[in-house]
Amino acid sequence: MSTGTAVGRTLGSLRDNRAFRLFWFSNLFFFGGVWTQTLVLGWLAWEATHSDFLVAVYTAVRLAPLLLGPFAGAFADRHNRVRLLIVAASWALVAVSAVATLASLGKASYWVLVVGGLAIGLAQSPSQPARASLVMDLVGRQNLSNANALNSMALNMTQVIGPAVGGLMITGLGAPAALWVSTFWYAISLVTLLPLRAYGRVVGGHTGSALRMVTSGLRDLARNRLASTVLLITLAANTLLWPIAQSFMPVFAQESLGLDAAGLGWLLTCAGVGGLTGSLVIAWLGDFRFKGGMFVVGTAIWGTLWSLFALSHDPVVSFVLMTAIGVMSAAFGVLQTTLLLMTTDESLHGRALGVQELAIGIMPVASLALGAFAEHYGVGITTFVSGVVLVTAVAALGLWTPSLLRYSGVLR
Repeated sequence: MSTGTAVGRTLGSLRDNRAFRLFWFSNLFFFGGVWTQTLVLGWLAWEATHSDFLVAVYTAVRLAPLLLGPFAGAFADRHNRVRLLIVAASWALVAVSAVATLASLGKASYWVLVVGGLAIGLAQSPSQPARASLVMDLVGRQNLSNANALNSMALNMTQVIGPAVGGLMITGLGAPAALWVSTFWYAISLVTLLPLRAYGRVVGGHTGSALRMVTSGLRDLARNRLASTVLLITLAANTLLWPIAQSFMPVFAQESLGLDAAGLGWLLTCAGVGGLTGSLVIAWLGDFRFKGGMFVVGTAIWGTLWSLFALSHDPVVSFVLMTAIGVMSAAFGVLQTTLLLMTTDESLHGRALGVQELAIGIMPVASLALGAFAEHYGVGITTFVSGVVLVTAVAALGLWTPSLLRYSGVLR
């Protein structure tokens, strides 16, 4: 296969589908804004309080809307998904503009930041089921893996670039100016969504209450062995390892590897580069066979790599392992959403992804539990044990649902 053909295959959904291309750029700027304002508001919260606990409270409040996942999913099944995303982008634009204005006037107190973080979280987290389920509406089942991988690539790009840009802007322009730049990115995301108003159709005649839709969706998911197993693996990963990736990297950098802030930045960059690489590989594979097997085995390898990383005290080895962890995280991150969409009925997509959002929402609670464990036994032992437990759980779930290992979702 020539290089041009490989690139064309990898970028197929972006190249051939104008609607998805607009949606991808909207996601790129939306999550660029998310990562930038997350860093800036966290910085402002620390400057206002110099309290680890109050910064943790701010973070918990910002992430609290994740718990609305099932109801957000029901909303995504009942309403036009593009319109929901337009409302979310507009809400984020207004919320960040308000906080940026108060910060520019020197009136951004800690509680203003907490309320602002909650408002922005309400724009981001509840919109995720609509954002993820819209992908199949735009590209169809056959191109779903490719499109989800490209979306993951956009998220990884913003995760690498957004915080770095935010940090540079705080240093060079000040935090209020950085928030205004984030606001501008939300505006671009909103404008890019407007041409897609003809998409995002409503599937099925959902007329009951949101609570009834959630309970019926949970019953349908419980009866669906494939979807239930995917959600249980998602829950296990977000309970055992994602909190470590989100919270404990500075501790690894300083205590295990003797790295300074720049070294921590390189460690996180390795994870981002690995994630980009893994997403590109899955995008290149396209509508490949045994997606379920790659999801299960890839997640198990990801847990194994984390356990090895926990044992490492050599920076070079740790950089290599973190890059590999990033690569394998793509197998988990991309395919969990792809498999949920493929194994559930179209009328259930929003609620399935809403339950996935709820499983991700366990992360703040899990962070506290893992933090307490690490306080007594150390972050290295905590991570090693978490990795081993995740591998064991994934193996058990794979044996419980062997059909997932063979699942391809390929229409022939």
